[in-house]
Amino acid sequence: LANLLAKCCFSQTIFSYAGENITRILDRLLDGYDNRLRPGSGGMITEVKTDIFVTSFGPVSDVEMEYTIDMFFRQTWVDERLKYDGAVEILRLNNKMVDKIWTPDTFFRNSRKSIAHNMTTPNKLFRIMQNGTVLYTMRLTISAECPMSLMDFPMDGHACPLKFGSYAYTSSEITFTWRKGLEASVDCPQESISLLQYDLVGQRLSMETFKSNTGFYSVMVVHFLLQRKLGYYLIQTYIPLIMVVVLSQVAFWINKESVPARTVAGITTVLTMTTLSISARQSLPKVSYATAMDWFIAVCFAFVASALIEFAAVNYLATLEANRLKKRNARQNKLEVLAEASYDEEDESASSVSHLLEGGWMDGHNSVCYMLYAMCYILCAIFYMLYVLLYSICSMFCYILYVICYMLYSICYKLYSICYML
Repeated sequence: LANLLAKCCFSQTIFSYAGENITRILDRLLDGYDNRLRPGSGGMITEVKTDIFVTSFGPVSDVEMEYTIDMFFRQTWVDERLKYDGAVEILRLNNKMVDKIWTPDTFFRNSRKSIAHNMTTPNKLFRIMQNGTVLYTMRLTISAECPMSLMDFPMDGHACPLKFGSYAYTSSEITFTWRKGLEASVDCPQESISLLQYDLVGQRLSMETFKSNTGFYSVMVVHFLLQRKLGYYLIQTYIPLIMVVVLSQVAFWINKESVPARTVAGITTVLTMTTLSISARQSLPKVSYATAMDWFIAVCFAFVASALIEFAAVNYLATLEANRLKKRNARQNKLEVLAEASYDEEDESASSVSHLLEGGWMDGHNSVCYMLYAMCYILCAIFYMLYVLLYSICSMFCYILYVICYMLYSICYKLYSICYML
């Protein structure tokens, strides 16, 4: 028991001595220390080394064109005034020490909203090494702007930047560098990514110099590379659009004499296509240019509308042909103006019109239009899939073929209609 009490007393003495030693070191360091002056003020350039550990990335807003990131932001620099000698190699201090020494005035240039976490106490780590090296870490949540070009939506990818640097000190006073180099200074574990519509495929680090009216400033830049996931849009937009176009082809199989049925089928598919196109744009900002999905919707809408126009053209041409036959028969029987003959002429004209509607050239016209319709849409769909799968290689080539296919369809349809009118 006496030995145990002696050991306890000895341990308490050692801890008390160590605490007093650290207190004397801190008092000596802060004696005459001016936290208004940066290290090497008036002479050397202060180098601030930084690195980032991402704890949460996301969500990404397409409408606001911004993203949210939660991270541990670390800064390291050397302050010769904080060198000390002693048995303690590293002074592990709390956030109260931060206000008593100089720290970089780092700010995020493209942030829209930044939060420094203070629950339950300010989330800050502060350490001083014997050689005067200072480690300062804080937890931040930042909402930063992410410029997006949506011309290739939904096969698009974006590089969302995060830029930070000194607010008041120019590059001749403070320079920022990546502590672990351009490859490993930003750590983003897979479990930290909480994205539903994107895949975080990597990061790209760089250093820039920003020029303003007050001088040149050192700026650190990290681009988070995002690639959009296609699954949601494939299920919600592309497959329904293709099914509506296939449904519009059913009108070619409906009896030509069933005018209400074919009209209702055509108008219903057109209205459905309009509704799908409006819903597809609700999750996007109101940009002034057409996206890749807009082009696909436009071509699908053109095919659906052409099915309705084809039926209207057939009925119009049939009416012209019936009137022409009626006038010809009237001229032939003009001299025989008898009551019974007039009824016979009307019966003959009616039978001619009925024959025209039931068969003849209308059957051929309807069949040819259906074949052109189906073949051109299949080709357009194939070219669009190539545009999706091989965008990085042959995007422009597939896009040109995609447009030419639809133009050929329109030209063939117009020529075919004109030939029958003649």
